[in-house]
Amino acid sequence: MRVAVNISYNGRNFSGFQYQHDYRTVQGTVEKQLKRMHKEFVRIHASSRTDAGVHALEQYFHFDTPIDLPPEKWKFILNRAMPADILINDVKIAADDFHSRFDATGKTYRYKVYTGTKNPFYDGLKTHYPYELDALLMEEAMQPFIGTHDFTTFSSAKAEIKNKVRTIKDFKVIETADGFEFLITGTGFLYNMVRVITAYVLECGRGIRKPDTLNMIAKKDRTVIPKTAPAEGLYLEKVWYEKL
Repeated sequence: MRVAVNISYNGRNFSGFQYQHDYRTVQGTVEKQLKRMHKEFVRIHASSRTDAGVHALEQYFHFDTPIDLPPEKWKFILNRAMPADILINDVKIAADDFHSRFDATGKTYRYKVYTGTKNPFYDGLKTHYPYELDALLMEEAMQPFIGTHDFTTFSSAKAEIKNKVRTIKDFKVIETADGFEFLITGTGFLYNMVRVITAYVLECGRGIRKPDTLNMIAKKDRTVIPKTAPAEGLYLEKVWYEKL
């Protein structure tokens, strides 16, 4: 039986989602509990692998099990064993061929920044960007990202995937009481892509870089956008599936 799980977590005290020996990770925490239940190791497969400090409002993973329990029971048992910074939102019994990663049709990320005075209660939850930002300049920088492009310029130099063509379906800025949030939806994202894009948009909004997005994309050169926005402001907001 294949079980699909919708999970939220505060990434501040995790070294990312993916299991790492001797480090606290979301995958390691969940698999530890599944091993207790099954008396043997059970691997989970996630829709995404978030970095250290990155949060998730909605992340999916699946696993196979011989234990026949209704979804509500799985949810109760898993939540009872999870630490305070992990929540099991929903559990479903999936088709045997369902795959959390390969069946995802898109993802939405949210990036949160606040300006002005540093707020200790936002530590690890929002990025402090203590500069005045121009929303119109940021929108000018953001709109050309929508569409299908080679995002080599806006990905990590560590990205090993050769095909860096991705499609962005929507990208918008939302003004908040003390800053801005950026909401971006696409069919897929490269390693650090959202954080590199955000760093570029913030520099445009600050006025230290001219919005020149299409030319930046055309360069296919990671070195022209050397900065990456901090992990703490990034949230995996939603994973999209046609059927689940």
